[in-house]
Amino acid sequence: MIADIAWNLDWASPDVRTILARVLEGAELSRADGLALAGAAGRDLHAVVVVADEMRRRQAGDLVTYVVNRNVNFTNVCIKHCTFCAFSRDHREEEGYFLPLEEVVRRAVEAREMGATEVCIQAGLPPKLDGRYYINLCRAIKRAAPDLHLHAFSPEEILYGSTRAAMPIGEYLLALREAGLGTLPGTSAEILDQEIRDLIARGRITVDQWVEVVTTAHRLGIRTTSTIMYGHVEQPAHWVQHMDRLRSIQRDTGGFTEFVPLSLIYQEAPMYRRGLVPGVRRGATGMEVVLMHALARLYLGPSLRNIQCSWVKEGPKLAQYLLAAGANDLGGTLINESISTSAGAAHGQLVPPAELRRLAREAGRVPAQRDTVYGILRTYARPEDDPDSPLDHVEDAARRFGSYQQLTASSSFRFVHPARAASG
Repeated sequence: MIADIAWNLDWASPDVRTILARVLEGAELSRADGLALAGAAGRDLHAVVVVADEMRRRQAGDLVTYVVNRNVNFTNVCIKHCTFCAFSRDHREEEGYFLPLEEVVRRAVEAREMGATEVCIQAGLPPKLDGRYYINLCRAIKRAAPDLHLHAFSPEEILYGSTRAAMPIGEYLLALREAGLGTLPGTSAEILDQEIRDLIARGRITVDQWVEVVTTAHRLGIRTTSTIMYGHVEQPAHWVQHMDRLRSIQRDTGGFTEFVPLSLIYQEAPMYRRGLVPGVRRGATGMEVVLMHALARLYLGPSLRNIQCSWVKEGPKLAQYLLAAGANDLGGTLINESISTSAGAAHGQLVPPAELRRLAREAGRVPAQRDTVYGILRTYARPEDDPDSPLDHVEDAARRFGSYQQLTASSSFRFVHPARAASG
């Protein structure tokens, strides 16, 4: 099998062919190898994709997994001003909202009733937030829906909560775990290069702080995802540096469940729309998206077997193609995602389970519903095995579940600064 594939790559350049042949023989990519592949184009790119698909087959099999979940972005008010973020609002802006705890719980319970196994909670960092708010939120959701997995709070939020609560990060994470937190999203990673971070999001959680939160969570038995945001001012060398750092963490802790490449949605991002960052690109090209997922499979796959493609960022059709470029997971149903939607993404409200299964089957693969940590709940070898999910019958997701636009336009959940609330 290896010899056949290597023979079929004779049309690739000698350097790329040599690297890929070593990968097929079980060797691990070095940083120099990664840098060489990160510049692949034309036939070399096609060769990288072919080998990534083969390594996906060996490492993850032919199942395409997905999770039935709901996103709840409970506030868009944030003390940070990251230039890539079109979601956040200053506390003085009219469009700032904050969902009360009981509304977040209601949305979580509603998701469970619709078949979700997970609720994903992330939001802005509102001023003067009670440091125990995240803890109380976990406890309230678990009381109302004890079997619902809480996948919640980015490393940035963990750092903010622990600071506001005057608790060490480890102690804070333990309190969250005791309150019902299951796993953390590995977002707020962007590019794990401090110089780039200072350019696109000065004041954001630092590289060292992000690593501290993630590795502390892993040591406490709290698993996390891992992500990268690309298509702005970074270069392919930064991709490899970022993946190399993640691979090192995974070797030490084994705590990452998946890697999720997230291309910049540039349309409404302040860095692009207002020209805040010189040289910012119009997001990743289609070829960069394909290369990123293939490179992730080759660089991370031996230690981190799950590579997710984001239909929110790339749309269902490109996400489907990425299943032939190293990816093995389609992410979640989401129900309503606000962060990418606010930046101009055309997708993000809901892709029902039946649609995710269709995408997998059309790619020649077998769909399977998973839980948050990639336990397989059910495999759907044949269409006649498919369940009848309530989410498959939702005709207008924005009307049924609400949307970011509705939240920012409505006065129902308008954010009120704690200082103003205290003064009456």
